[in-house]
Amino acid sequence: MRKKLYQIIEPANDNELSKIYDFFMMTVIVISIMPLAFKETNIIFDIIEYITVSIFIIDYFLRLITADLKLNKSVLSFFIYPITPLAIIDLLSILPSLTILNSSFKLLKLFRLLRALKVLRTFKFLRYSKSFEIIVSVFKKQKRVLSAVATMAIAYVLVSALVIYNVEPESFGSFFDAIYWATVSLTTVGYGDIYPVTTIGRIVTMISSVFGIAIIALPSGVITAGYLSEVNKENETEEKGSI
Repeated sequence: MRKKLYQIIEPANDNELSKIYDFFMMTVIVISIMPLAFKETNIIFDIIEYITVSIFIIDYFLRLITADLKLNKSVLSFFIYPITPLAIIDLLSILPSLTILNSSFKLLKLFRLLRALKVLRTFKFLRYSKSFEIIVSVFKKQKRVLSAVATMAIAYVLVSALVIYNVEPESFGSFFDAIYWATVSLTTVGYGDIYPVTTIGRIVTMISSVFGIAIIALPSGVITAGYLSEVNKENETEEKGSI
């Protein structure tokens, strides 16, 4: 029985019931976040919240009771599963709504103030996305390269912040402001709320911006190349399977 449940709730290309379940859950996720687009609430939104969060709770417990089949760590799986990334997202998207289901959750009324946590429900789409599985595979295979780029980016931010903080201390009230400026420069966002006003400061900004563009381009190229490679492998596998 548990094995059949697991085969349904986990995405699978060759299981029609699993495909139906995935489509159903994605529909529920979309419906559940619709009320967040409105400031006012009403009885319809309350009913939507009641029904959708009940479905999410059932889904969470179904995944919990089949955790050993997914993680293959026997009894230990039931303790490990709740701290896996997707399980945490599931739990955080449910908790703010528990006061609607039962008014006895007095301690959890705090979560009414954290309405934005419900936006995490959009991340539940990741569970049903084939593209997400491919991206995860790319990150695993390219983790050494991406780790090196991440280290380079952190070093860039710290060095740029140190330089600009010492070159133009009057424009940056704290080192954190300098780090914020360096991060914004790295991502080429350029909010303009903190910026250097001296000639030396502007020269440093131009140099750091040029290097920032180069650093940002590196992981984009790695991920794109890896993604295309994985997609090609998937297509080749499907073609072989259809022959």
